[in-house]
Amino acid sequence: MRASKQASYKPMRGRVLCRSLLLLTVFLATAEAQQVQLPESPAAPSLPGNFFQRLGIFYHQDWTYTTLASPTPERRGLPQPLASPPFPASDWSYGGSPTLGEPDGNSYPFMTALNNASPRAKLYGWVEPTVNGSTSGRSNAPVADDAYANRVELNQVVLYYERLPDTVQRDHFDYGFHLTALYGTDYRYTTDKGYLSFQSLKDGHQYGFDPSMEYLDLYLPHLGRSTNVRVGRFISVPGIEAQLSPNNYFFTHSLLYSVDPFTDTGILFTTQLSEKTLIQYGITAGHDVAPWTNDAKPSATLCLSQSTASSNDNVYLCANGINNGKYDYNNIQQYDATWYHKLSKNWHAATEAYVMYQRQVPAVGGPIAPELGSNGAACQPGEQRCFAPEWAIQNYFNRQLGAHNFIGFRSDFLNDKKGQRTGVATKYTENTVSFNHWIGTTIQFRPEVRFDHSWDRAGYDNGAHRSQFSASTDLILHF
Repeated sequence: MRASKQASYKPMRGRVLCRSLLLLTVFLATAEAQQVQLPESPAAPSLPGNFFQRLGIFYHQDWTYTTLASPTPERRGLPQPLASPPFPASDWSYGGSPTLGEPDGNSYPFMTALNNASPRAKLYGWVEPTVNGSTSGRSNAPVADDAYANRVELNQVVLYYERLPDTVQRDHFDYGFHLTALYGTDYRYTTDKGYLSFQSLKDGHQYGFDPSMEYLDLYLPHLGRSTNVRVGRFISVPGIEAQLSPNNYFFTHSLLYSVDPFTDTGILFTTQLSEKTLIQYGITAGHDVAPWTNDAKPSATLCLSQSTASSNDNVYLCANGINNGKYDYNNIQQYDATWYHKLSKNWHAATEAYVMYQRQVPAVGGPIAPELGSNGAACQPGEQRCFAPEWAIQNYFNRQLGAHNFIGFRSDFLNDKKGQRTGVATKYTENTVSFNHWIGTTIQFRPEVRFDHSWDRAGYDNGAHRSQFSASTDLILHF
């Protein structure tokens, strides 16, 4: 999946891209920031005592459902289709931007204990231990977030420091920022060539650190109905799933998500044209590469999100990281479509499909070595390079059981036609049933059972088996 050759650099290309992004950012901020106002977050009820006493009170109130209600902040936009908790978000998701019109009404244990959650900038995160049992001996790959079979792991310890822009108002410029520190086994999935990537690509560490998201948000209320400009490194835009654990329905990822791009570095505009229509457009250095690496190249992203007035349906279409498609580190050309549909008060579905490819991928066993840690393609005999496509589709059915529980079923199909993404040229299917339970708003428990199958040749347990059954769970403690 992710790979790199020994680092060779073309600094001029990286410098030109970085300077262009910086100049555009300064221009936009200067144009909008003549009358900057910095509204405060809605006041949360203060807790008595010292830091540790306030921390204990917060968790006790949260877990016993006795937390005093804060004022409900004003919201701008369509009706929210879902409840969160128990679902990861209340709105149908789109990447690369805060949800425009959504206020920052969150309070977190650490910030409340520190200073009663008064500042706009907040420090928070979570710890996620996991356990699984599997019919495979050592590896569950290509399953993501549960790669090591029959193990107890620490998948994610994440610390966020962020300030969300006020996107409810449409009067004045505002800004936000986000810094992420991620440690655990999941660092391997967010690894970008050029961002401490030696840990995974060269040294093969099981545990590692990755600064997986580092960006600046500029809110421009007068561009379209409103616009957010994100500059920096961010999660790749399209799709139902995301790499940070609380943003997902289930603990493990679909095969579709396991082999697609994870993070990009560049600039992305998210513009509301109306309450129902949103477009995104921008340029990045390519998928999973820093702008200063030799694999970086200007790559276009263009997305359209269209909702119905009731919010019962949303379609999200993206052409992601588009350039000439010539083989480079994870230079995947991705065309993605997602459809969210609310069937009733308690039922909803989410469906995603994509086509991805690279051109001129080195042949397995040929004279041209693929990038370090990645896979070549199963080309025709005699070919040194070939076209390597894959396509995939997945569907979630989720039913809310109450304010703190939902159950979900996911089915998933991946056709890795040349084996360039998984290492095995075969068709895969996956079916998972998951139960999600919240304790207050700070503990998530997500047990699941999952069955995977590779249809054309053995794709599991390092090529030993065609099928894999696993039972696993994570536990997320938010702080």
